[in-house]
Amino acid sequence: MAPQRRPQYTQENIDQQLQQIHLLDPSSSSENLEQLGPIIKQIHANRQQEAYLRNLQALIATKESEIERICTDNYQEFISSASTLFTVKSYTTNLREKITTLDASVSQVGRGLVEKKRALLQSKKTAANLDEAIDTLQACLKVLDVVNRIGELIQEGKYWSALRSLEDIQSLPSNSLSQTPFYQHLLSSLPSLRVQIQNAVTASMKQWLLEIRNVSGRVGKLALEAMELRTRKWKSRRERDPMLRLSRVGSAVEMVTQERSDTNVLDSEKLKVDFKPLYQCIHIYTTLDSIDDLRKSYQADRKAQSDLILPDPLPLASLVSLTQEICGFFIIESHVLETTGNFRSEREVEELWEALVARLSSAINASLTNETDPDSFMRVKECLIGFIMTLESYSYATQSQHSLILTLFEKYAGLLEGQFSRRFDSIILEDDHLPMQVTTLSERDSVLAVVWLSLSEQEGLAKSVFPLSLPWSQGFYLCCQDIRSFIQKFYNFVDGVSQHHGNIDELLNNVSTLLPRTSCSRLNSIGQSLDRLLSNHISESISKCISSTSTLTQAAQIVSNLEHFEIACSELERSLTGLRSTQRGGAIRLSSSSFANTITRALNRVTGLIASKLDDFFDLAEYDWTPQTRNNTPRMYLYELVNWLTTVVDSLVIKEVYKDEAYQGAVGYIAECLMNFMIGPNVPAMNNGAISNVLVDINFLEAEFTRIGRGHLNSVFAELRSMVSIVLNDTVHDYLIPQVRQTTYSVVRPKRLQTLLEKLARYGMTRRDASSRERGEKRRKEAEAVGRIFPGEKR
Repeated sequence: MAPQRRPQYTQENIDQQLQQIHLLDPSSSSENLEQLGPIIKQIHANRQQEAYLRNLQALIATKESEIERICTDNYQEFISSASTLFTVKSYTTNLREKITTLDASVSQVGRGLVEKKRALLQSKKTAANLDEAIDTLQACLKVLDVVNRIGELIQEGKYWSALRSLEDIQSLPSNSLSQTPFYQHLLSSLPSLRVQIQNAVTASMKQWLLEIRNVSGRVGKLALEAMELRTRKWKSRRERDPMLRLSRVGSAVEMVTQERSDTNVLDSEKLKVDFKPLYQCIHIYTTLDSIDDLRKSYQADRKAQSDLILPDPLPLASLVSLTQEICGFFIIESHVLETTGNFRSEREVEELWEALVARLSSAINASLTNETDPDSFMRVKECLIGFIMTLESYSYATQSQHSLILTLFEKYAGLLEGQFSRRFDSIILEDDHLPMQVTTLSERDSVLAVVWLSLSEQEGLAKSVFPLSLPWSQGFYLCCQDIRSFIQKFYNFVDGVSQHHGNIDELLNNVSTLLPRTSCSRLNSIGQSLDRLLSNHISESISKCISSTSTLTQAAQIVSNLEHFEIACSELERSLTGLRSTQRGGAIRLSSSSFANTITRALNRVTGLIASKLDDFFDLAEYDWTPQTRNNTPRMYLYELVNWLTTVVDSLVIKEVYKDEAYQGAVGYIAECLMNFMIGPNVPAMNNGAISNVLVDINFLEAEFTRIGRGHLNSVFAELRSMVSIVLNDTVHDYLIPQVRQTTYSVVRPKRLQTLLEKLARYGMTRRDASSRERGEKRRKEAEAVGRIFPGEKR
């Protein structure tokens, strides 16, 4: 590779490079040695220092020659100009000396005048400064007076005027005062004055919040009293006008028809609530563009106040005062919402309302958890009803409170039923089951006003003379009294509540056993509640007493009481249905089947007591079952038996139909005893004479029952008479014919006839005479033939 050839610098190259820097630039006024750097670096890099320096020396020599030539050409002209300048200088010097002399003389003459003029100007300037200072001070005094007045306005509570004064200061026209440090300092202090006004009006509102908290209870009390008065007036009007019975307080009908003027509890003769501090604060904050801060502060303060209303735990004794305070709290909130534009939102008030009523419901439920007295629930309900109706008139949502009342009613109904069930059990247990006695007109009227009777019986008792023995015992009267009390307490709870529900069946309920709480559960009606009380605690308790009753009088009195309970059930249905129809409820049906069953048990007990006495008579009976002759007269004990039976049964204070049932039971028992004599194991054998004597007794009994007007009872002896006639008429062979048996002897059971024939056969077989033994053998064969008739038929 050939070596690189070094560049050669000519004069033109050097001039060209030097022209690039200010050293050789005639128009440049400064040196720029930095531009030599690249040139020198290039020279060193090419190792051309010596050549470059030689060429540079040659250039310098050339330039010096040019300078010397130029100076030589203009030298003569330069000498001439210098001589002329010296001449002019001498003339100038002379002229300056003359001017100086003249000036000194003029200065000496006018110096005194200048001094006087200077003094005059200084005096005028001082006077002007004094006038300006006076004007400035007066302006400052005016501004300071306004500032001082602002403080006085704040103390006087005239916050808007104070704020306007600040705006007046800020809007002063430009003048000499505007440029002073004092004015600038004053302007810089205006924000602090605004803060002072804001703090003052905030303190005023805080004080107002404290005052309305103290007055909320009075506001609520006045509102509840006004609603109570309004409710009483509307109730009185509804009672006068049946067309209005289905309309409640607050309904459109009530609003239109009720002639009244709304009472403003916030501005009345008894109480006036001043909202000026709040309105003033809202106005000031709006002007200061800080209304959002005030809104948040107000909501927080009211939230704190609402949290302090309810104590934990809640004493039920103070529930009235607490509901008054809550009522007043939200009446004030409603007024603020209506009168302050968009300062308060409905959602903010609803949040306070929902939170407070939720805590109220929880507190009430907690306080009533272990409560067993239904009256406590009633007092809570009465308190809540007025509270709900009052706040509904201010458009607050009360669905949760209605749910709370339904929950309370659920518990109340259960406790009420439990309370009365114990009372009914005690009344029946302590009842003596003897007729109730009254001796005066007032006693009779008071008793008749309590019990439920048919119209005919009531009219009959009203015409009776004193002393009067009533057809029921003390227990029936006390039960009726408690039933009325139960219904009254039941509907007292419902009163005012049911008006808020379209279907009363969802409200009038009883929950002796609480059902699971589901959103779709439906509660039982008052009719079912009364059914349980009447069936489980009156009828059942009476049923338990029946077995321990030892006298016919008591048993009959129980039957009479049960009869009147059945009447009471029907009367209760009518009265409750009439009461319910005023509340859009359906008909109430009370089941009286329990009383009917208990009456049957009581009648059976009557029959049993009669039967036990009849056993005494039959124990005295002395029958000869193998007589040699037949009697033409009945046994003597039957006279006493019939006499006792008719006397006792006819004296029972019960319905005729029940007397007839007692007779039927007694006569049936007599027939069964006679039958038992004939076919029972106690008599091993008998003859036709004994059977004839039994027939004489049957004829006597039938005649006696026919005599007392109860001939229909004789049908009880049909089987006994037919069986006796078969034996005495010797028509067993007819009985063996199916068609005859079904038509003529249908009531005779083969087994009984067989037993009787066997006893007759046994008697004949024991006799020694041939005819008797022959008859015995015949009876034996007849018994065997009857025994072969459809084994099991009518046995």
